[in-house]
Amino acid sequence: MALPMPTLADLMPLRPEIFVCGAAFALLMVDLFLSDARRGLTHFLALFILAAAAVLTARELGAEATWGFANQFVRDPVGDVLKLAIYVVAAASFVYAKPYLQDRGLFKGEFYVLCLFSVLGMMLMVSAGSMLVLYLGLELLALSSYGLVAMDRDNARSSEAAMKYFVLGSLASGLLLYGMSMVYGATGSLQLAEIHAAAASTGDRTLLLFGVVFMLVGIAFKFGAAPFHMWLPDVYHGAPTAITLFIGSAPKLAAFGMAYRLLESGVGPLDAQWQDMVAWLAALSLIIGNLVALVQTNLKRMLAYSTVSHVGFLFMGLSHGGSLGYGAAMFYAISYALMSAAAFGAIVLLSRKGHEAEEIADFRGLWSRNPLQAMLVMFIMASLAGVPPFLGFWAKLEVLLAAVDAGLVWLAIVGVVCAVIGAFYYLRVMKAMFFDEPEGEGPRLHADGHLRVVFAVNASALLVLGLFAGSLLHWVNLAFPAS
Repeated sequence: MALPMPTLADLMPLRPEIFVCGAAFALLMVDLFLSDARRGLTHFLALFILAAAAVLTARELGAEATWGFANQFVRDPVGDVLKLAIYVVAAASFVYAKPYLQDRGLFKGEFYVLCLFSVLGMMLMVSAGSMLVLYLGLELLALSSYGLVAMDRDNARSSEAAMKYFVLGSLASGLLLYGMSMVYGATGSLQLAEIHAAAASTGDRTLLLFGVVFMLVGIAFKFGAAPFHMWLPDVYHGAPTAITLFIGSAPKLAAFGMAYRLLESGVGPLDAQWQDMVAWLAALSLIIGNLVALVQTNLKRMLAYSTVSHVGFLFMGLSHGGSLGYGAAMFYAISYALMSAAAFGAIVLLSRKGHEAEEIADFRGLWSRNPLQAMLVMFIMASLAGVPPFLGFWAKLEVLLAAVDAGLVWLAIVGVVCAVIGAFYYLRVMKAMFFDEPEGEGPRLHADGHLRVVFAVNASALLVLGLFAGSLLHWVNLAFPAS
């Protein structure tokens, strides 16, 4: 299908994407002429790019949906809210990463350029109006992420993680693309609106349903849902912690956007057929993620398996198949991105050159060494565990209510039981901080002031947003008014 030449009206909805794309290339050129001593300019320019993109996006927040490029791209409240959340998490990731990368000789302009291209891929994913644009954004995110994980080329563990990520990520992309090809064969279109209309019509849907199954498997791979989570622990553990922080937070928002576009904008009329599959993926993720996390002593691996369980809660919202469920899932995705960034930020805060504070034992006696930081880490663990009044509690409550509303009471019960189980391994970190004696002096906190401020704001936000959860729900309601 030949697309018409783009007009100015086609370009207007893509202003943030066009800006980020051009700015990322410009940053790459500027960085070529900067010495290592002036590399901080790249850092500040990257933050400025995110801030400018946020302004461009916020100007249209709440406006009616607009389409571009023959309905290949859509700017709507769902995409706008997700993009703003992506900018915030990415900006926090940049601040967390700077001192970490400087200590290890990895403070290069490529980090920021790859992250910005990852952000561009996420932006395309959450605003895709067709499977073509969706896959383009997904591959842009994936290829940039592979490069980020492999940044520490002299580290064998990092190189191994990058190889596993590349191989299994390529498999996931292939499965998703295979499913898309089946959907295209069944409907004759790549546009999600036309696929939605075809799915709502009567007729033989066998090929279309096969395509949906393969797309769901691809989505589960990208999320890290069980039983397609095998890449997650090794990649989270092997990648430099600052990289893990980035790929473990913002891309979950893009993955939700991809799932929403495919499942609702695309094959929404078939929700009765795919609802059970998503529900079982949620249950498996909750059970496997929590049980395996119980026996972990490495904090990064524990957080990786806990990610699997959190994906289970997110899938619980998706299994609703309506605005209430999608709103709850978006609320959970935003909440988890903030919690994940803070959790890995705590590891960055205690890590120094030559020492990665990635074992639970590294947090022993933190209360006696620095009570304020211990309290902030406690906020993070309590929120991840779903303890009221922290943000994580309200996120879990929203998806549990959505599951009950959809008649999936059994799934809600599984979620409650697994939440209780999950609280145990988060309590282990708290016990280490407040009651265990450190081995020797224990790792010292990083002295970087910007890092400490962002960590304090990030961790405190989990309590403040929990106390005023309605403020975050307001933004979700802009995207899903019925939620």
